Amino acid sequence: MLKSGILGLVLTSTLFLLSGCKSNEAPPSTQPAPSSQKNSPPSLPPDSPTESKQASTPAPPPPAEHPSESPVPKPPRPPALKPAPAKPVAPDPILLNPSRATAKAPQQFKVKFETTKGEIILQVNRAWAPNGSDRFYNLVKAGFYNDVAFFRVIDGFMAQFGIHGDPQVNAKWEPARIEDDPVNSSNTRGAVSFATAGPNTRTTQLFINYGDNSMLDSRGFAPFARVITGMNVVDSLYKEYGEGAPRGSGPSQGELQSQGNTYLRSRFPKLDYIKRASIIR
Repeated sequence: MLKSGILGLVLTSTLFLLSGCKSNEAPPSTQPAPSSQKNSPPSLPPDSPTESKQASTPAPPPPAEHPSESPVPKPPRPPALKPAPAKPVAPDPILLNPSRATAKAPQQFKVKFETTKGEIILQVNRAWAPNGSDRFYNLVKAGFYNDVAFFRVIDGFMAQFGIHGDPQVNAKWEPARIEDDPVNSSNTRGAVSFATAGPNTRTTQLFINYGDNSMLDSRGFAPFARVITGMNVVDSLYKEYGEGAPRGSGPSQGELQSQGNTYLRSRFPKLDYIKRASIIR
């Protein structure tokens, strides 16, 4: 009985010692331990759903032609394609076949000359000279007066033009003559008439009157048109070469017929030209 009493005393003492060691420990809690810094919010684990995480954005891939892993040389660019050269515009068939120039002109129409000095606009009145109006209408439509020089410009008298720059074209038109028209208007300033070499010899050459040349009326020069815009341009045409050969030092009509603009540009480079003639109605 004494032994059992001693054993119980030992057990009681042991339990007492154990409970005394644990008396200072905090009880378990679901709250995080307070921080050592005052008023500091509780720290949360990195994977907490309440943590504000900035969405991670993958870095953009490098350009395809320069990958960072294994650079590949950029293929050479193919040479730039040059635009195809413009096909030359074929001349109107009428230029080499005057017999096809048979269109009847409107009773009235306008023609614009785009010249090296500016624009000139003519008003054509078919009633004044039907044959001359029809011929002029067909020539303009065919492009005959494009790149044609004012080769005989006499100050105070007139400015003459109408020999083509291509000798081949001139050879076709030289015999293509039209009958005369009665003179129904007068060769006053701005009036436009065909040049002639005698009765019924009109072909392609024209002149614009600078002054009152009504003395030409009785000689059969029948005006068919009049300058309505750009008479100041007509006045400014280059005149210094004067009268043509053989009476003067200006261009020879015979050489111009046979050599074309090559002759003019080499010998008389200051002449003015009709760059383009068009019907504008």
